Amino acid sequence: MAKSTETYWNPLDPASSNRWQPVEGLEGIAEFVDLSVDAGNGEYTRLTRFLPGADTSHVGGISHTYPEEVYIASGRIYDAAFDMWLETGHYASRPPGEVHGPFKSEDGCVVLEVSFPNKTATETE
Repeated sequence: MAKSTETYWNPLDPASSNRWQPVEGLEGIAEFVDLSVDAGNGEYTRLTRFLPGADTSHVGGISHTYPEEVYIASGRIYDAAFDMWLETGHYASRPPGEVHGPFKSEDGCVVLEVSFPNKTATETE
C-alpha cells in the first residue's frame, strides 16, 4: 500500500482545527495524526503542536523501536535528552532506540514527524 495523499491544503488553517487531537496525558499538546498514513506498513507523517508552556517532564524521555525523522516547522522546543533548544528549521533523523525528551516549549512549537514503525533496529543496521 502507499501512503495516503491529499493535494495542497493547510493543516494550520483554522478550517482544519477540528482535525487536531489532544495527546492523552500531555496537557497543551495536540497531534494532527492523519497527514499521511500507510495502513499496510504503519508508516505515518504527523504534526505535533506544543502550546506555549507545554512540558512533558512528568513522563520523562521516550524512545521507539523504529526510526523517525523530525523537523521543527515553527517555534522552538527544548529537548532535555540533548540539553538543547531546537529552533525552527532544526531536523533530526532518529535511529531506533534513541532517547529524546522530555520536552518543553515556552512560546509554542509545531513539529513534523515521519515515523517508520515497520523498520525495527535490526532492519536498519
